[in-house]
Amino acid sequence: MLKTKDLTATNIVIAITVIVYLIQINMNYGGLFLGLNLYFTQGGFFWQPLSSMFAHGGFGHIAMNMFVLYQFGNLIERYRGKKEFLTIYFVGGILTSLISYLYIYYLDNGVNLVGASGAICVLMGYIAFFDKFQRNGIITWILIISVAPILIGLPIAWYSHFIGLGLGFLFGMIRKATL
Repeated sequence: MLKTKDLTATNIVIAITVIVYLIQINMNYGGLFLGLNLYFTQGGFFWQPLSSMFAHGGFGHIAMNMFVLYQFGNLIERYRGKKEFLTIYFVGGILTSLISYLYIYYLDNGVNLVGASGAICVLMGYIAFFDKFQRNGIITWILIISVAPILIGLPIAWYSHFIGLGLGFLFGMIRKATL
């Protein structure tokens, strides 16, 4: 039975992400249409910085991302509120996509960026800024998920993870200045 406490903004974002992923895998070229790639500027697909946060590269990819989003999103939501979680996640995720697009445009035109990990890294960077106890673990985890897949030949948007981490720290500094 679904309880009111289960209807957090984080859990709603997870549900929407899963629904969009199911739509994506049932569309012709769904990953290209919803992922972030050169069609963003060259084809007028201006929704891609947002839609790429919902598209994923497979079941394992979405499962891992949603597991981590559940942990960190609900943590921020519990201590800072729904509005702050949603702002950090979506503003940070879209900014991460836009900055990542610069990498795609100038350095690797063949990339099709999909996944919520850039936005999730914003959340992790935000928490790492405020929680010095968890900071080293979070940074180590982001390094591992960014570098280890490359070493075994998996295509991963490592730059998106680092951009997200940096934006999360920046959001934390801005938030601290307004407290």
